[in-house]
Amino acid sequence: MKQEHNRATRMEAFGQLMDTLDVLRAECPWDKEQTNQSLRPLTIEETYELSEALLKAAPAEICKELGDVLLHILFYAKIGSETNDFDIQDVCEQLNQKLIYRHPHIFATTQVADAREVEQNWEKLKLKEKDGNRSVLAGVPESMPSLIKAFRMQDKARGVGFDWNKKEDVWDKVQEEIQELQAEIDQMDADRMESEFGDLFFSLVNAARLYQINPDNALERTNHKFRRRFNDVEAATLGKGISMRDLTLGELEDLWQDAKRKGL
Repeated sequence: MKQEHNRATRMEAFGQLMDTLDVLRAECPWDKEQTNQSLRPLTIEETYELSEALLKAAPAEICKELGDVLLHILFYAKIGSETNDFDIQDVCEQLNQKLIYRHPHIFATTQVADAREVEQNWEKLKLKEKDGNRSVLAGVPESMPSLIKAFRMQDKARGVGFDWNKKEDVWDKVQEEIQELQAEIDQMDADRMESEFGDLFFSLVNAARLYQINPDNALERTNHKFRRRFNDVEAATLGKGISMRDLTLGELEDLWQDAKRKGL
């Protein structure tokens, strides 16, 4: 009974949100003029704000940002209904059908050993779908940020068995790419240096993936760490009434080590 009550409450909240959006679309000058293209950059911004809240592990912020992203999803569905292309019911039904189809170990008789086998089956089923992606990498958007794109392409390839036999072997590849980069640096060929830097980054992303580290999360943690420590160094110099530019590199390094000792 409690579960049924919760379901009714959720559906009521969802319906109220849909009704509010209908009113805004009909009566608000800003909402009236929005299109898929005008909303697209705002959706990207909201997605990054959600990502930041997730990295902070801040429940209140996550809840807020999820609401903002949900609004955009509903807005696109609303526009689709106005052009008679699709509506939110179509979105939900297609998603539900896909989830059931791609989880035969739950909704059918397929047996799986672990989460990795679930992922492998997921990719195989995607390739079989009539309207699905025929290429393994086709589902990775070209517009995705490069670091995340590299990780997702490698993960997609892993899903069909294209991966290292032993994760330790990836470090030989990393060392190989470092040597190739150094050779191009010695020649000072700008185009080749850029190419080899890309290969090195790609191999490092591969290493992160093999060790179950999300490289984007890892780099963002370092970004935040650098910001905290740099801000502390800057505050220390300003507190003394001097500019960072007036200090030697050794003096700046001492302040940096002070920030590290503070746990920043």
